[in-house]
Amino acid sequence: MVDYVGIADIQRLVNQIGPGEFMERLAAQIEADYRRWGQFEKSARLASHSEVGVIELMPISDGDLYSFKYVNGHPKNTSLGLLTVTAFGVLAEVSTGYPVLLSELTVTTALRTAAMSALAAKWMARPNSKTMALIGNGAQSEFQAIAFHRMLGITELRLYDVDPRATAKLAENLRAMPELRSISLVHATSSAEAALGADIITTVTADKRNAVIVTPSMVAPGMHLNAVGGDCPGKTELHADILRRADARVIVEYEPQSRIEGEIQQMPADFSVTEFADVVNGVQPGRGSDGEITVFDSVGFALEDYSALKFLHDLTREHREFCRQIDLVPDLEDPKDLFGGTLGSSKRGRMRRVA
Repeated sequence: MVDYVGIADIQRLVNQIGPGEFMERLAAQIEADYRRWGQFEKSARLASHSEVGVIELMPISDGDLYSFKYVNGHPKNTSLGLLTVTAFGVLAEVSTGYPVLLSELTVTTALRTAAMSALAAKWMARPNSKTMALIGNGAQSEFQAIAFHRMLGITELRLYDVDPRATAKLAENLRAMPELRSISLVHATSSAEAALGADIITTVTADKRNAVIVTPSMVAPGMHLNAVGGDCPGKTELHADILRRADARVIVEYEPQSRIEGEIQQMPADFSVTEFADVVNGVQPGRGSDGEITVFDSVGFALEDYSALKFLHDLTREHREFCRQIDLVPDLEDPKDLFGGTLGSSKRGRMRRVA
């Protein structure tokens, strides 16, 4: 029997812990795993692109545990009443190849994306950052708001979306959370107005195109840019001149993948970037000075999903009420007799009985 975490399970688990604390604890797991970056077998994700979206597989292993995530990104799905992103994942033992956890990752990916954003900002943003522009108020926006309030102490959110209904939805959801009612919510009429006076700009737009959400004139000295939406080839959010600034420092998760999918796909192959693992391990600083522009070119990397699955596995081993079990792998009396133990009638090959 394999542990299984479904939508109902993750709802109960996160509601029990609280989404802010859940993301803060998940960020700690992600940071711990980035500190042992060299132990992981890494590769860029395998992507299948179509005119309407992308389907990806994201594998990684540290030699003891292996994980993969299946995830899609279809921006036009919402017009059909469907989610833009859905996902599930598996955590397995390398020693046997047996899966130990099958989990939904649609909700968990939203949690880990925001946890990673806030974790990167802790290393890159100015320590006194209190105001964040949140441009793109769709499915990821609440998670970003909660994580940045919890982990960085953001007290003002400047909101903008091309669809005013998305901003209204975001504001309503945030106001319904007692721990977030003290946050000041400013409804902006443009991206430029949202960015005005912000310490941090977070972009989480969904359109699969080379968009210019943030222009050079919107960027002030000392800002931190958390670019989340540009996560596949042909999809960007920042004007390339922002990256070219002499005072800009660009941090990526896994450089070979970010060259293909991130904001830096706009730049030449020799454009200088720093991997986040070098920041948490003290090889490179996340920020050089208060006046520097820092850019987290976030595309999402498999290590973060490994961390999320391991975090869930550890939690559910402690709290069995938050997971179920499914018979994903046959348990045979004679492991050499798969047919007899599953489809045949031979008594000598029967399945083991569970007491």
